[in-house]
Amino acid sequence: MHNNVDLQSRKQKIEQKMSKIKYKIAIMSGKGGVGKSTLSVNLAYGLSLRGYNVGILDADLHGPNVPLMLGIEGVKLNDFSKPYKVTNKLQVTSLSFFLPSNEPIIWRGPQKMGAIMEILEGVEWGEIDFLIVDLPPGTGDETLTIAQNLGKGSKAIVVTTPQDVALLDSRKSVKFSTLVNQELIGIVENMSGFVCPECGKEVSIFKKGGAEKMASEMQVDFLGSIPMEASIVEAGDSGRPYISTDSIASRKLDTIISKIIDKIEK
Repeated sequence: MHNNVDLQSRKQKIEQKMSKIKYKIAIMSGKGGVGKSTLSVNLAYGLSLRGYNVGILDADLHGPNVPLMLGIEGVKLNDFSKPYKVTNKLQVTSLSFFLPSNEPIIWRGPQKMGAIMEILEGVEWGEIDFLIVDLPPGTGDETLTIAQNLGKGSKAIVVTTPQDVALLDSRKSVKFSTLVNQELIGIVENMSGFVCPECGKEVSIFKKGGAEKMASEMQVDFLGSIPMEASIVEAGDSGRPYISTDSIASRKLDTIISKIIDKIEK
């Protein structure tokens, strides 16, 4: 009985904090390696460049890569409640700020659930416009716990690549959003073609258009496709989001951001 009361109290605290945030968007993928963290970081950074106050919650406990992509890998914090300020408009929290570098997280389900609840309950985001949540791949415990605690009106974006194996798992993520009553903003196709750095020609290494076809079949919005470019890899490794550069990928993502804003502000 005591545990149920304690859990309910924690959920109420989380609900109060989430209610101060205008838009909560979970970035999901059916499988790993499709560029979910890259999209999370660049979407958040792109929104901040437009003047919105944005927070990023790096909720991928086993692979917290967000700090690396923002150029703050190795940063360690003592105060769990205060997110790290990347810019005046962008703040981030990640488990990597509080754990030894290069140490694997070998936790069972209850430990992971406890850590996620502690993050959601403890971090003071304040009254921000957007909270972008970089979820772990799949539809397991962590994803479910966060989806159930982001509060009313939380939304999701599904990221996939064009191959059939990725699309198969992404369909499950789309259905997951429906089952947990989370509004799906739409689907983004990552690695949609490769732009040759020498000639600028686009080659469909992993095929192209699979996500758009899937979106049409499942009657959800297709937000757009982003090609592979050398600049994306270089930007991620150097801690500079590629949305801040001028490239085909950055222009494609900028269009996607406009679509997201138009859809959620209607």
